[in-house]
Amino acid sequence: MAESMKGLKRSHRCGELSEKNIGEKVTVMGWVQKQRNKGAIIFVDLRDRSGILQIIFEEDTVGSEGFEKAYRLRSEFVIAVEGIVEAREGAVNENLATGKIEVKAQSIRILAEAETPPFPIEEDSKTKEELRLKHRYLDLRRPDLQRNIMLRSKIASEIRAFMAKEGFIEIETPMLGKATPEGAREYVVPSRVHPGNFYTLPQSPQLYKQLLMCSGYDRYIQIARCFRDEDLRADRQPEFTQVDMELSFVDAEEVMEVNERLIQHVCKEAIGLDVTLPLPRMTWQEAMDRFGSDKPDTRFGMELTDVSDTVAGCGFGVFTGALQNGGSVRGINVKGQAEMPRKKIDALVELAKGCGAKGLAYLCCMPDGSYKSSFAKFMTEEELQALVNKMGGEAGDLLLFAADKNKIVWSVLGALRLEMAKQLELLDDNQFNFLWITEFPLLEYSDEEERFVAMHHPFTMPMEEDWEYIDSDPGRVRAKAYDIVLNGVELGGGSVRIHQADIQSKMFEVLGLSPEVAQDRFGFLLDAFKYGVPPHAGLAYGLDRLVMLLVKADSIREVIAFPKVKDASCLMTQAPNVIPEKQLEELCIKLDIPEAEQE
Repeated sequence: MAESMKGLKRSHRCGELSEKNIGEKVTVMGWVQKQRNKGAIIFVDLRDRSGILQIIFEEDTVGSEGFEKAYRLRSEFVIAVEGIVEAREGAVNENLATGKIEVKAQSIRILAEAETPPFPIEEDSKTKEELRLKHRYLDLRRPDLQRNIMLRSKIASEIRAFMAKEGFIEIETPMLGKATPEGAREYVVPSRVHPGNFYTLPQSPQLYKQLLMCSGYDRYIQIARCFRDEDLRADRQPEFTQVDMELSFVDAEEVMEVNERLIQHVCKEAIGLDVTLPLPRMTWQEAMDRFGSDKPDTRFGMELTDVSDTVAGCGFGVFTGALQNGGSVRGINVKGQAEMPRKKIDALVELAKGCGAKGLAYLCCMPDGSYKSSFAKFMTEEELQALVNKMGGEAGDLLLFAADKNKIVWSVLGALRLEMAKQLELLDDNQFNFLWITEFPLLEYSDEEERFVAMHHPFTMPMEEDWEYIDSDPGRVRAKAYDIVLNGVELGGGSVRIHQADIQSKMFEVLGLSPEVAQDRFGFLLDAFKYGVPPHAGLAYGLDRLVMLLVKADSIREVIAFPKVKDASCLMTQAPNVIPEKQLEELCIKLDIPEAEQE
């Protein structure tokens, strides 16, 4: 039967005790990790969020009733123990911070009994994630997961402290807002008070933080919850946390400078990592040309090589056809992999097709000097040698080529580059390569919508020297936008914002929004701009991603207390779920679900 606290007060957490406490009487509380009955002595490993502490129960010290309680203990029982800290009589446990001490119990209270958990509460759990997420309250007891969650708290605290010293004001913005369909799909919230009307949950506080700049708050910061109703990928969450900021009377340089110092401070305080400033920078065009990605992982080479000029006159129609259609031919050199089995090469071909390519061309520079290739018969020996030379190919190398429109070529080779790095174990988890990507295109053409769309959002300032091309060649206009990348992951993005009404109106026009539609969707922002708006810029980080990378986790689910799974559901609470008919009636909602979706 569970006992009450009865005025008992914890004096220390388990992991806080050390040799300095030897001889002290302490009170510790936590969960039983393990009980070992040695007859006259019972050993218990007691666990709380700070660590594990060994407790010794002897009948002479704890009494017959206390010894009987210790005998009954099983994994995950919650107990309170009073006792004396002593040096370990047995072997020191070098794997524990408390491995040189133990507590000899004088009394014990069983605060809660526990059934046998469905999986062991242990570090580096091998239990299937689905089972762990179903019982997330147990999974969160694992020491490694607790360290992640506690480090996340520390990082958030350090961000707040640093930004406060830099003059930022923390302001909360609304969760219930107006639908402004531009970007990802929004979550919709029906209004009971206004039947037939709906709020949306924020994809970001973008419009509100720009309004705060109009209101004179100068430097704003918020650790904000955001929501996107996207078709989820394995490591996306429908709700996430971002470190959101906006600054007035600044340009891009000042935003990047304060954020570099923030990154440096957080990394040092969180994991002891020294980040050298300034961080390297790369334009979007250079990143795409060299790495096939606007969030390149620079921990390894294998950079793209443009061989368009080299193969322009060759006899291989796949190459020349791509060039005639305005595309390019590019390749990567996978050093030492010429003898890769055909089965693995076929898998790479399928990966390329998954990225939109029609196929993948390869050339194996065999150790004996010969070539094995999917296209060698279409090229002369001189053409092949020129291609190998351009690629820096040597005996033993595997050369992979993509030929298509640039967008597809970059996508294919960028993905292949990362896949080969994983297969060849070129990624060092102890290396942290931060990088700024700048000068993004302002717009990108959407084949699906048959119009230009904003690459970031419609409030991004174009570069002045490119603005003259907004009508004649919109895709040529670059933006005053910047992303910060770490090890191939986009940590955050931002831009200088448009603060001139004429440029903003032109942006809406280019995006296909009439003045009436723009006023309907963004009128409150446009009206605010009539009353004196300062030049302003901002940036937002994905806090989940930052913590994931700093703790070297494989997934953001490992740094979020209660994450959703790939289909945006919660295995623990079974959300989303059906709500009562009466509640739907109050909201004036009637369901009409297609039969196929009811199954």
